[in-house]
Amino acid sequence: MPNVNVYDITGKAVGTIELSENIFGQEPNTAVLHEVVKAQLANKRQGTQSALTRAEVRGGGIKIYKQKGTGRARHASNRAPLFTHGGVVFAPKPRDYSIRVNKKVKRLAMKSALSSKVLENEIVVFNNLDIAAAKTKEMVKVLKAVEAEKALIVLPESDEKVERAAHNIEGVKTTLVGTLNVFEILKYKKLVLTEAAVKKIEEVYV
Repeated sequence: MPNVNVYDITGKAVGTIELSENIFGQEPNTAVLHEVVKAQLANKRQGTQSALTRAEVRGGGIKIYKQKGTGRARHASNRAPLFTHGGVVFAPKPRDYSIRVNKKVKRLAMKSALSSKVLENEIVVFNNLDIAAAKTKEMVKVLKAVEAEKALIVLPESDEKVERAAHNIEGVKTTLVGTLNVFEILKYKKLVLTEAAVKKIEEVYV
């Protein structure tokens, strides 16, 4: 089973924690990670883009000049795509970009993402995040002590003090165990957890 150090908010190692082999000790599956991240990004797309084709653009109902004798190309409408104010070729229309992913695949991807952070030594566990005040400088100090300036902070439950302190730090985001996702785990350089968050993750993905 993988073991990692546990730190206090001053950055001092105060012990170790044994992580679940089933969740944090898997061989990362890059194919599954790609599939799940692709689905997450696709599902964020609104799909509301729209443009008018030549059939939908207003005007252009009359033939613009006679068919023969002008020396010019044959045109029926000045709403063809090559004219100014003409329609768009293969115009984008509203569509659903969502991709469905099997639950087992999602679970495997989550375990792969968490395991990859352990393998790359990019996981930091605190005994707690009981900062003195909900101030940005307090959280900056805590993260700097463990070299995690760019991090995803995972909390077991909502903590207004921590969330407010981290809100304005560039490259830092707070999330809850219940809303943790593969894309964000991979996006941020460090994964910051509390011991309580680790236990909750192991309960959910056991």
